[in-house]
Amino acid sequence: MTDPIALTADLIRCPSVTPEEGGALVLLQDVLSQAGFDCTRVDRAGISNLFARWGAKGHARSFGFNGHTDVVPVGDEAAWTTPPFGAEIREGFMYGRGATDMKSGVAAFAAAAVDFVRDTPPDGAIILTITGDEEADALHGTTALLDHMDQCGERMSVCLVGEPTCPNRMGEMMKIGRRGSMTAWFTVTGVQGHSAYPHRAKNPLPAMARLMDRLASHELDRGSDHFDASTLAVVAIDTGNSATNVIPAQCSGTVNIRFNDLHSGASLSDWLQAQARDVAAAFGVDVDVRIKISGESFLTPPGPLSELVAKSVAAETGVTPEMSTTGGTSDARFVKDHCPVVEFGLVGKTMHQVDECVEVAQIEQLKAVYTRILTDYFS
Repeated sequence: MTDPIALTADLIRCPSVTPEEGGALVLLQDVLSQAGFDCTRVDRAGISNLFARWGAKGHARSFGFNGHTDVVPVGDEAAWTTPPFGAEIREGFMYGRGATDMKSGVAAFAAAAVDFVRDTPPDGAIILTITGDEEADALHGTTALLDHMDQCGERMSVCLVGEPTCPNRMGEMMKIGRRGSMTAWFTVTGVQGHSAYPHRAKNPLPAMARLMDRLASHELDRGSDHFDASTLAVVAIDTGNSATNVIPAQCSGTVNIRFNDLHSGASLSDWLQAQARDVAAAFGVDVDVRIKISGESFLTPPGPLSELVAKSVAAETGVTPEMSTTGGTSDARFVKDHCPVVEFGLVGKTMHQVDECVEVAQIEQLKAVYTRILTDYFS
């Protein structure tokens, strides 16, 4: 049997801080190749990715897993009580950067896939898409893998992303969609001057304050059938002005929006631009707006795939998962354009934190969930 706990530890010991591969994909390629998977490195723009398939290319029925081996920086290493790439086990928990997000998830689905094809070879294909570019801009990770698949005639019928999805206890939540995400940067430009003679200047700060207040106090919506209400957060306002007797010429501000299926990135961009124009006209200043849409909202409607995953989770954990769309973004936002996709993984309370850790028993439990999903899908 392939031990997902040992594989998790081996992956944690690979220092794969984005964009470094750190040996994680090399390790996985070796494990999967030995199990009969056809493996291809799909590297693009300095980012490492791995495509692995067991079974015939272009098979009408193929189950896909998606995940990432890159991790966020460790932060203050002195604040860790164990080495961040040590994979030490203490009191039933394995510690290390990526322990939760998401090397344990990758290890669990890789181990499940390897043992499944060895013990009960399915009539179909199993595809693993594993990226080293999820935690950063995600420009050359899962998107590169999907581009490769399109070019080579590869196809997943359905896909499960192994991100940590459970807030507090194993099995309580799966994701059937995600909110969209976008960031807007505003630069208000006026005229610099002496604070004792404000009539000779054009202060950008009141305009920025008005704009940020208008955006933050506006109710975008009250939620939809499968989504919570959209949110807008002001995350930065800055002038870079250290003098108390100078009215600055410029001020910058940034907002982040997480939006549901009542909006699109384009419709919200139009709204942001209109608000900026109104404030610019009212205060006689210039307002420049730059917008980045990280992903649109999406939903995989409850159906055969979500029911399969929910049934398997309940059988192995004793908990029926809530079908949720909460949380941040994931690479499911790219996979959804390729095939139906859902997400299920471990408890994610410590992801990105100092002393990130995973309960060791949950890694075995997650492998069992994934194995049951494969068994029932191909039955």
